[in-house]
Amino acid sequence: MGNPTRHVTRCLVAGIVALLPLGAALATFAWLEGAISSSWRDKIPFYFPGLGLLLAATLVYLVGLFVTTFVGRWLWRSIDRVLESLPLLGTLYHSLKEVLGYDSSRERFFRGVVAVPTEGGHEIGLITGDCKGPDGNPRVLVFVPGSPNPSNGRLVLVAAKDVTKLDSRVSDALRTLVSMGKSPLTSGA
Repeated sequence: MGNPTRHVTRCLVAGIVALLPLGAALATFAWLEGAISSSWRDKIPFYFPGLGLLLAATLVYLVGLFVTTFVGRWLWRSIDRVLESLPLLGTLYHSLKEVLGYDSSRERFFRGVVAVPTEGGHEIGLITGDCKGPDGNPRVLVFVPGSPNPSNGRLVLVAAKDVTKLDSRVSDALRTLVSMGKSPLTSGA
């Protein structure tokens, strides 16, 4: 028979590894539920755990249902124009729409996915534009997002010949970055 200490240790570690994702999911659920329902939970006659998330999901569904109707699309476009015309909020709203890829009326914020060479490999980059480099030669502006938080990153000037275009959508590249590579970078740009 094997070492009982090793057996117990192995089983404890396996149990922790098995329960950790479940515990994290439950903790996230409890935190979201508390954040959503904390302001009104004491003011209603009944409450059950998950009611806040259920109401939030129902609200999102109803908004989606409304904006897919003829009147809803017209009203949403009107609200969209009003939000974009606001002095400070309009700029932020417009920028978020561009980054998330919802602004089809203008040039997309990211024009493609590329591989940028680094020491020892390549990094995923998103083309944002073109410009002249310090030497006067044309360069590509590439945003190299961080992982798992793609809002952090750096902007680099790269010669077009040094980047490799990837056959992938920007949304797939962002999903790959957020999941730290667990969601594979798929083709289909």
